[in-house]
This record gives sequence, structure tokens and C-alpha cells, in this order.
Amino acid sequence: MFTGLVQSLGNLRLLTEDRLEILCSFTHAKLILTDLTIGDSVAVDGACLTVEQILPQGFIATVSPETLDRTTIGQSDRTSTCVNLETSLRVGGKIGGHFVTGHIDGIGRLVSIKATATSWELRFAAPQSLTEQWSNYLSRYLVSKGSIAVNGVSLTIADCDPGGNWFTVAVIPHTYANTNLSQLQTDGWVNLEADILGKYVEKLILPQHASSSSRGREIITPDFLAANGY
Repeated sequence: MFTGLVQSLGNLRLLTEDRLEILCSFTHAKLILTDLTIGDSVAVDGACLTVEQILPQGFIATVSPETLDRTTIGQSDRTSTCVNLETSLRVGGKIGGHFVTGHIDGIGRLVSIKATATSWELRFAAPQSLTEQWSNYLSRYLVSKGSIAVNGVSLTIADCDPGGNWFTVAVIPHTYANTNLSQLQTDGWVNLEADILGKYVEKLILPQHASSSSRGREIITPDFLAANGY
């Protein structure tokens, strides 16, 4: 479990098709390697990976076929090897962002970026080659003022298309300067993870799930939630 608050930046290099090396600068390495042990989880651009070998200034991890298929790690046309890094949340730690599992739902494409007086406004949409993936795993969880992780960064959706085809976020200067969001180029790809809470709510209200085992309880439906003040 992570919070979406990036601790440092690193450089990703593929050693083999499914094995990668993450190296950091000396200053950033201290932030990530402190107390890091074999078997620990680290979010790499939002994707939860297991540390298999610790290096003086980084670590090595293996990625599964699912991760290669679902994330930018497996895309041959990645434009940058710079990745956001966050170690897993410790019990009792502060949750400054939102609950991020590190399980990527799909890939988004940067459509536009605009600097304002107080932030940067970024709009993302589905890459044309992955529209089915976006539709199946992402669009239904895009909610205005809801949470989303972009390359592992916890952000609030400022606006979104009612059909789920695009969404925008506002990135404050600190986040912009200390993550790889500042290095994105138009049409660049990013990892996206929707809020886990929305997925649980969806499963609860779907009739095929709720009606199968009601066991004397009222079936949870949108009408039931509305009638009871939700």
C-alpha cells in the first residue's frame, strides 16, 4: 500500500525483457534505500514492484507479463527513463495522499499542459491503441473531485468527460518540480490507477453481486443508497 506521495526520482533501465534496474542519485538513493530490504515493495511510476537485489544506489526488480502489458514499463516507445519512486506505507504512517495499491489499471496519454498562476493543468485521455483497455478498466472510475494516481502521484480530478474519455488535474508547483510530471511531453504515456474505494462500491451495487447472497439483508442498489441519504 502506498499514499501517492513521491519520495524521489530514479532512472529505469531494462536489463532483460522482464528484469529492470532502478538507479538514483546519491541524494535520492538515501531517501529510498534507508531500511529497504529484499522483498520490500516499491512503487515505480505507480507500479508496485518487489525488490530482489539492493544496489549501492538503487535496486533490481522483475516485472510480470501483466505489468508489462498494463504499464508504461512494457511500452517500447517510452520517451523517458525517469521514474517516480515511493516505498510502501508503514503502519502508523501519515496518509497525505490517498490509498494507492500500486496495481495499475491502464495507460493514459497527455493531451495538453497549461501553466496557470498557481499550478499546471494537465489533461489526459486514452491512447488510441489502448482505448479498449481504458474503457474496461478506467473510464467508469473517473469522478470529478475524486482521486487518481498518475505515475504514482496522488492527484485530484479537477474535471472529467461525463463519458469518461478524458480528465484534467491541477498539479501544484512542489509536486510538479519533484516528480517526473514536469518532464512529460504531449502524447507521452503515463500509468493510471483509479481510487480503490470506487471499485469496492461498484462491486457492492452491481445487481449480479448483491442479489446472489443477500441473506435477509436489503440489496444495495443506487436507489437504496439514495433513499438512505447517500
